[in-house]
Amino acid sequence: MVARLQQPWVQRAVRAALAAGLSWQVALLLPDALSEYAYYAPLGAVIAVSPTVADSASAAWRSILAILLGFALAVAVYEVTRAVPNALTIALIVLLAIVVEQWRYLREQASWVSFAAVLMLTVGTADPADYAVRYAGLTFLGAAIGVLVTTVLFPPLQLTSATQRIEAARGLIADHLETMAAGLRSGRVPDPDEWDDRGHRLDRALERMRQAELVVERARRANPRARKWRGTAAGIREQSRALDRVAVLIDDLTTLVVEFHPHRRGLDRVDDGTGWVLADALEGLAGVVRIPYHDTDTQPDERDGAIGAALAAAGRLTALVRESAIGDDEGFFALGAVAVGTHRALTVLEAQSRWPQPA
Repeated sequence: MVARLQQPWVQRAVRAALAAGLSWQVALLLPDALSEYAYYAPLGAVIAVSPTVADSASAAWRSILAILLGFALAVAVYEVTRAVPNALTIALIVLLAIVVEQWRYLREQASWVSFAAVLMLTVGTADPADYAVRYAGLTFLGAAIGVLVTTVLFPPLQLTSATQRIEAARGLIADHLETMAAGLRSGRVPDPDEWDDRGHRLDRALERMRQAELVVERARRANPRARKWRGTAAGIREQSRALDRVAVLIDDLTTLVVEFHPHRRGLDRVDDGTGWVLADALEGLAGVVRIPYHDTDTQPDERDGAIGAALAAAGRLTALVRESAIGDDEGFFALGAVAVGTHRALTVLEAQSRWPQPA
């Protein structure tokens, strides 16, 4: 149950439902001229309930601005074109409304301009000022309640969603490395087309991860919970950016391993186990990717073991490059680039030994 409540869509549903109900009840307490149209208030509440407090406030004022612009446009065009057929009036209003919607400050709420313009022309031309007060005023009331509910009722930081997307990207990166390692050990590296498919899946996961990180950053604005969860939010940002940098390096590693096939281009003359050395290095890097945090600061843990294995494998790969005498072979340079990329990835992941290594 707790896990379900942590889902962003569930939290938004609860906030929107509560804000709509509260706005309806508040609107009923207003004078009869306004309470008769109380149903406009829940509309404003739903508009304003967004994934973050900052987004809720932004959606509220931009929506009201767009509605007022639509009303004003409709009234102005209607008064000027009284002598022309209604069809032409509607067409001109919609045309101009869509032009106004291009104003970048309206953002996602821009479509309210044309909606409000047509609505005013349809039901509000008898008394435009009165209709604008009722509609825009009650919508604003509901929006204000929506922002208030978003701020007070478990104001979202979107940490759970961001963590899940980081873990999904982390798993794909590690799987990618382990698959390459298995291919090197078996002497079969998948075709470039197959790696392209894997790359596309990883790209989509990374894009979702980046978007989740941006949402967390926006969610910290004007959020009373931001101070409490500052450390967690900072950790999400660091992990996201580290994985992003590692993914770039892994893309280079994949290109080198798949296109140049270093273990098949004469390097076996240097060491019969070249493919295995490469595989160990990639698998060691995958182990570090899978374990992002230490369990304890007082004794070696699982991450220390993964770091030790990765550093040892990277060291063997570096030694292989240094001892090689094939300085003019294309595969040799690819192998050297893989070694450099592996060390850079480990540095980005802060894979450092914390304890004295056994002799």
